[in-house]
Amino acid sequence: VQLQASGGGLVQPGGSLSLSCAASGLDLDRYTIGWFRQAPGNKREGVSCFSGRDGGTYYTASVKGRFTISRDNAKNTVSLQMNSLKPEDTAVYTCAATSLRGAYYFCSGYNNGNYWGRGTLVTVSS
Repeated sequence: VQLQASGGGLVQPGGSLSLSCAASGLDLDRYTIGWFRQAPGNKREGVSCFSGRDGGTYYTASVKGRFTISRDNAKNTVSLQMNSLKPEDTAVYTCAATSLRGAYYFCSGYNNGNYWGRGTLVTVSS
C-alpha cells in the first residue's frame, strides 16, 4: 500500500490549490481517507476526511465552506480542493488511510490510521 500526496506549492492569500492523494494497493471503498496538516510548532490537525464505506465527510471548522474533499474512482485518488486560502492554512499536508469507519473519528484523532503518505507543503503568502 502506498499513499502519494501531491499538489502543494506557494499561493497568495485568496488563491486556490488542489491536493491529490493517489492510493495504490488500497480499495477506497473499504477505507476512510483523511487529509491532515501540521504547521511548525503546532499539533497535527485533521482537515478533512472521506469515508469510502458510507460516503460520509468531515471538515474541521476552520475550512468549512472553503475546502472540498472528493474521490475519483477511476484514478483511485482522493482530492482536496482548497479555495480562499489564508496564511493560517500554511502547513505540510499529508494524506492517510484507516480501515475503521467514520470520517469524523479519523479526522478527530480517535484512531491513528493504517497508512500514511509523505506530506506536501502548502504555503500561503503574499
